[in-house]
This record gives sequence, C-alpha cells and structure tokens, in this order.
Amino acid sequence: MLNLECSGELANIPAPAAATESLPGFVENLPTAPLRLALVVPTLREAGNIGVLLRRVRATLDALNIEYNLIVVDDDSRDGIEAIVGEIADADPRVRIVVREGRRGLAGAVIHGWRHSDAEILGVMDADLQHPPELLSRLWHQVAQGADLAVGSRYVTGGSIGEWNPLRRLISKLAIWITLPLQRASARAHDPMSGFFLVRRSCIGDLDLQTAGFKILLEILVRGKVRSLAEVHFDFGTRRAGASKASIKVAIDYAALLFRLYRWRRGEIRSLPIKGPETA
Repeated sequence: MLNLECSGELANIPAPAAATESLPGFVENLPTAPLRLALVVPTLREAGNIGVLLRRVRATLDALNIEYNLIVVDDDSRDGIEAIVGEIADADPRVRIVVREGRRGLAGAVIHGWRHSDAEILGVMDADLQHPPELLSRLWHQVAQGADLAVGSRYVTGGSIGEWNPLRRLISKLAIWITLPLQRASARAHDPMSGFFLVRRSCIGDLDLQTAGFKILLEILVRGKVRSLAEVHFDFGTRRAGASKASIKVAIDYAALLFRLYRWRRGEIRSLPIKGPETA
C-alpha cells in the first residue's frame, strides 16, 4: 500500500506530479515534471479483441506525446492472449502482460496492475472495445488541466448507452440512483458505474481498495481524496468479440460493496474488509 496525499488542486489549476517517498527514483519538488500514465486493461477471454485494442490505444497515446505503460492483466484466460500481447511487447517495451492464476474479478485485476507501476496517473478501460480508445486523449486533457479524476461517462450530455433493452436501462439507472447518498456533492459522478477513467495516484494511494467485484470507480468516488472531477461523454459501443462477463455474481458483489460503503459512510466501520484472497 502506498501512502500518498491528494494534490488538492482545483480543475483549472495544473496539479503537480504525485509525491511519495516510496516510489523509486522520484525527485521531490519538481511540479513541472511530465506526468506518466499507467493504463490497465483487465482481460478474461479477450484474445479476439486485444490486438486491435492495443493498436488503437497506442496510436492515441503516441499522438499525445506522453510517457505511458499499457499493462494487460489477464485472469488466466488460456486463450492465446499471452502470445498476442507478448508479440506486441517484444516490439514495444511499454506494453506488458501480467497473468493472475486462480483469481477472478475486474477490481482485483485493476489493483493488481496498478501495483506494477509507479506512474502518477492510473487508468483503466475494458478490452472489448465498448470503450473507444480515442477517448483517452480527452480524458488525459482533463487530467493535464488539473482534474483529479476524469471519467468516461455514458450519462452526461452527448453520451449514450447504446442499444440496451428497456430492462437493462432501468437496472442501470437504479444502480446509479442508489449511489447518490454515498457520493460527495463536491465530486458526484453521473456515471459511477463507468469502467473507463483516469485518476491521480495521490488520491487513492492510502486506500485499501476492494478487490472483489467490478465497480472500482464507485469506491474511489466515495472514499478517495478526489476534489476535482471531470466527466467526458462517450457512446457505449458494441462488443467486437467474446462474451459479456455480467453475471449474478457480479450483481451480488455490487450489492455487497454498496452495503459496506453505506456502513463506512455512517461510521459503523473504519475500513472495508477485502472479500476473498488477493496479493500484490
């Protein structure tokens, strides 16, 4: 666990790079140092998408002329993804794959990936191309302008949830509505269920984030030291290949997270116990 302090900068004031004694090679008091990005792509049976995704992500980030690493965290898919990413990594050392054996869960995979980098800016996006990689440039612009957290949102003006059926739309709306009492007025997101965002390490470095479930952004919004939030609209795309990972277990994990967050918000518990085994 890294003990960091949030930059506390407002959205219209460029924030300095995160400072911490525990990050190797860091030189303090250099606010002009360029920010670095560690983007995690959690995968489970996404071999059919990963090559196209990494090509588009690299093209977008290269155009920004920034320092970055792409970390694919695979939950032991055994579908050939290691070979695909390995071939790309051989040509581009900024890309790598980390395989978690015997574990499942998007939140745990994201945290596992973030622990493999000391970058000041941490990010996550899905591998199925429902998150347009080109949106990364707009998210990065918001962070570079000082936002602590930049979220790709389906629910702000200009965004959409695609061709969802009425029941799925209703469930999504209810899942968001129930988070409103948890979120702080100063950093309230229209799309707290989004899995596409960038956040300053300094805002979450002292948290023991939950490794179970899929909704890591909600916990960051509730417990993180986020003072400036930017939401960037996007159209939720159609899965290119593979199958959705939504399941009853995902819904149960979400309900359990809500229960723990409500208890934490009321002061009934000081920390959120991690559900299930997880190591760095």
